Order: sequence, then structure tokens, then C-alpha cells
Amino acid sequence: QVQLVESGGGLVQPGGSLRLSCAASGFTFRSALMSWYRQVPGKERELVAHIKNVSGSTIYADSVKGRFIASRDNAKNTLYLQMNSLKPEDTAVYYCRALQVSGLLSWGQGTQVTVSS
Repeated sequence: QVQLVESGGGLVQPGGSLRLSCAASGFTFRSALMSWYRQVPGKERELVAHIKNVSGSTIYADSVKGRFIASRDNAKNTLYLQMNSLKPEDTAVYYCRALQVSGLLSWGQGTQVTVSS
């Protein structure tokens, strides 16, 4: 059974930092394309970052380039998102997503990030 469990969200002031984690189980993590998405009420879920399985190379949304860093630890089956220089517009529920080689797509339950003074 595939499980993706996000953690690390919370309330932070503008300019602050947070580190999100996504603990994965039930599939071959190292082979999966892992991603972070976010969603605010009334809007579509949007891509934050992809991180590839083999190379670990990353792709970021323009809105977070230079501020967010996605990484993965294949030994720990964990995905991370380091978020720096946070802005109020980064407020959203952040989701972890796994795309397995088989084509199976799975989502975590999400973690709330609120950027406010």
C-alpha cells in the first residue's frame, strides 16, 4: 500500500524558512519521479518542483526558483522541500506526489504552510 506522509508545515513570518518532508512507503521510492505541488482554496493544484529518480535533477516553478530547494534521500525514502525567503503568496497546502515507473500516481494528504506576519 502506497503511503506518502507530509510533515513540517506551519506558520512562518515573511522572509522565513520551512523544511517540508514527505515520508514514502509501499513502493520503490528510488525509481519514482517525485514532486511537490501546492494548492490554495478555489485554485487548481500547481507544480512547485519535480525531482527525477536517477539523476536527482530538479525542475522548479518560476515562482519559487532561487528560493526553494527540492531534494531526496533514497536511502531514507524521503522527499524534502527547503523553502527560503517565504512570501505570503506561498501560503497553500503542500502535497507530495509520486509517479511510479508503472504509471501509478499517488498523493499525500498535504501539509498547510501559512506565511503571515
